[in-house]
Amino acid sequence: MNAIAKLLGAAAAVSLAAAAPAQDYAKYSDAAIARELAQKASVEMIAMVPMRDGVGLATNIYRPANARGPLPTVLWKTPYNELAYKTATSRRALEAVKRGYAFVVQSERGRYFSEGKYEILGLPQTDGYDTLTWIAKQPWSNGKVGTLGCSSSAEWQLALAGMNHPAHAAMVPMASGAGIGKVGAFEEQGNWYTGGVPRTLFHVWLYGIDNPLRAQLPHGLDQPTRARIARYNDLDAKKPEVNWPTQIKHLPYADLLKDLGEPPATFEQFTARKGPADPAWRTGGLYHDDKGWGVPALWFNSWYDVSIGPNMALFNHARAVKSDAEASANQYVVVAPNTHCAFSRLGPNFTSGDRELGDTSFDVDGQVWAFFDRWLKGERQAFPPTTPAVRYYNMGANRWTSAAQWPPAGTTTMRLYLRSGGRANGLAGDGRLDAAAPPAGETADRFTYDPADPVQTIGGGDCCNGGLVTAGAFDQRVIEARDDVLVYTSDALTQPTDVTGFVQAVLKVSSDALDTDFAVKLVDVAPDGTAYILGDTILRARYRDGFAQPVMMAKGQVYTLKPTPITTSNTFLPGHRIRVEVTSSNFPKFVRNLNTGGDNERETRMVVAHNQVHHAGDASSYIDLPVLRR
Repeated sequence: MNAIAKLLGAAAAVSLAAAAPAQDYAKYSDAAIARELAQKASVEMIAMVPMRDGVGLATNIYRPANARGPLPTVLWKTPYNELAYKTATSRRALEAVKRGYAFVVQSERGRYFSEGKYEILGLPQTDGYDTLTWIAKQPWSNGKVGTLGCSSSAEWQLALAGMNHPAHAAMVPMASGAGIGKVGAFEEQGNWYTGGVPRTLFHVWLYGIDNPLRAQLPHGLDQPTRARIARYNDLDAKKPEVNWPTQIKHLPYADLLKDLGEPPATFEQFTARKGPADPAWRTGGLYHDDKGWGVPALWFNSWYDVSIGPNMALFNHARAVKSDAEASANQYVVVAPNTHCAFSRLGPNFTSGDRELGDTSFDVDGQVWAFFDRWLKGERQAFPPTTPAVRYYNMGANRWTSAAQWPPAGTTTMRLYLRSGGRANGLAGDGRLDAAAPPAGETADRFTYDPADPVQTIGGGDCCNGGLVTAGAFDQRVIEARDDVLVYTSDALTQPTDVTGFVQAVLKVSSDALDTDFAVKLVDVAPDGTAYILGDTILRARYRDGFAQPVMMAKGQVYTLKPTPITTSNTFLPGHRIRVEVTSSNFPKFVRNLNTGGDNERETRMVVAHNQVHHAGDASSYIDLPVLRR
């Protein structure tokens, strides 16, 4: 079993249960872990590591007992409650010290026992940098530090990698998309947006994380006293439970947390920004692709995570940056079909949503430690240079495969046009995907989008939203039955069609509203009709010409929309069909467009939009699929 993978989910509420045989259960009990750690590790709890502004960050330091010589170090930095006497932390630390590493786990600024004011991503360019400097100067350190974590415990690593700290020898960022500001075609600002449409996951996540009224220890306590207090009080605030399916409908959206009695904090600060191009997004801890890259990395990503597109684009960017030749030549990625941080679920008989995907087993734990052995201990053959740069799970074919680049070499573009007789509404409509371009005069499809009755999100890539959306490959037929969802389906395939890479949709649209959204979904339809979602995207029409210059629509005028790509690897098997859905909402994953053309997040008035998707001659809509010829 992979121990690290089983523990990574602490950041995303993944189970921490041990997977030991029943007869050996006592060996893996909390008390047994604590006893073994006490025997094998030298431990310093709640040490305060000083930052450049004098703020101390609470830090646990675990070192192999009776270690000889300086040690390589693995750093886990987190906003979550993982620092005190937690079994999950103890398990990670025990695994590290048994392998000859020092293990350092640190609470971000403003969280739990750390001092200062919380800022999302924990000031990686200063706090992260200063922590690496502190570790490298310790007498027990060999000067090489690897960073490890999933979700927010990974996202802070990205901006730090751009600074190329001399001690930052390797990194393993897992599900790290919310640390990306802009990379390539993706300008999502830490997943706050997709296509300029705010994602709702952050109001739930920030409700639990951002706590400006938090309790703090008196300043100046000595380390033994802080460690003793941590035995019985972890400073973990317990906020009231919220009925998120009801609260998510609150308008205006900008007051969503204020309505719960929350004081103004990060949510209000970010919601006040003027779209994805607001210069304020450059002032935080996000990584933008005008920065360098200086650290060898082993990335772990997931097809059904919140940020697979930006993650793969950043992987490509890190390989292309020439500021550090060694770093750019040593970027590796593993992409699995699990959801956010759920790498522990990989194994035989894997199911995502409604879809059976076969044996997804992958030695996550072994690869993580092999990578660190290579870069922190100098054991070159532990993670040999012949390791494929890209290893990914192809759904449909249900197999792991490898490539030297992303997308793999040998892909060609299959263009399928969205066509109909003017009635593609729902499964009973006449929408189809066709390799033949439509002639001039083909009738456009029409649908009505009412923000008071949005199309429900079912599956896909998402996370961290209080149960509003369950990510995964769920059947879309209940959505496809709606009249406000346009459904375009290919004929049954006669041979396997491997779609692997970035999938680009291009829509020709019009509306009678000043502004509205257009959402696109890619679906694999099985012979029995089950419609498994592969991925989705969305674009707010006002941003069709770029995020820096929002422009409203004129009634009836046809515009070209090019949402950011869908990213996947799926083989459509013989007898399966390719399907594309188009509509104007995907709620509660994305904030509803109220269609007024105003400040959407601060309005309560709704306007019904009558929208059209055109497919006639020069005004054709289509999807470009990257097909891998084997």
